[in-house]
Amino acid sequence: MIIAIDGPAASGKGTLAHRIAEHLDLALLDTGLLYRAVGLKTIRGGAAPDDMEAATKAAETLDFSELSDPELRADAAAQAASKVGAVPAVRRALLEFQRTFASDPPEGRQGAVLDGRDIGTVVCPDADAKIFVSASVEVRAERRLKELRERGLEAIHTRVLQEMKERDNRDASRAVSPLEPAEDAFLLDTSELDPDEVFTEALNFIKSRCQCD
Repeated sequence: MIIAIDGPAASGKGTLAHRIAEHLDLALLDTGLLYRAVGLKTIRGGAAPDDMEAATKAAETLDFSELSDPELRADAAAQAASKVGAVPAVRRALLEFQRTFASDPPEGRQGAVLDGRDIGTVVCPDADAKIFVSASVEVRAERRLKELRERGLEAIHTRVLQEMKERDNRDASRAVSPLEPAEDAFLLDTSELDPDEVFTEALNFIKSRCQCD
């Protein structure tokens, strides 16, 4: 079973993907960590993240176990991710990584949940169930603001909102793999739903598409 969960930042897709994977005992891949992992691995190997050869090697040798590194949440990994992500060979290698994960999940799991931005449209267009999670930009900005403050970081609402709008525009207008729902995706707006309601709606949809409990 392959479940694709896509959506913009702070839509709630990460939380949903985790709960679905746990409930159905499926492997989980947060694809947003892949480029961070490649960037961090490139730096640790002594190269700059925009070194095409080093970044490509890091992507081609990436192992699932490397995605649990706590340093992936740091700003250095985020900055490196944006640079290695511009390397075509890195993108090709990570696309293959994602597809291999989906078709042959680790730990003997009988399926996988992939959380990202182009899973249902590019990575796994034949996924058994596709969910596109969204929320209004104002709601998502409030969620991100709360998250940042809980981490002890200073954040201003107007700046977070503006950055969210700019990121949405970049994601929707990029030439390669723009952020958009697959034609057969279940559209789930979480703006006025709590996490339990989101989980219930998503699980009901998955059950309608797959033979699962």
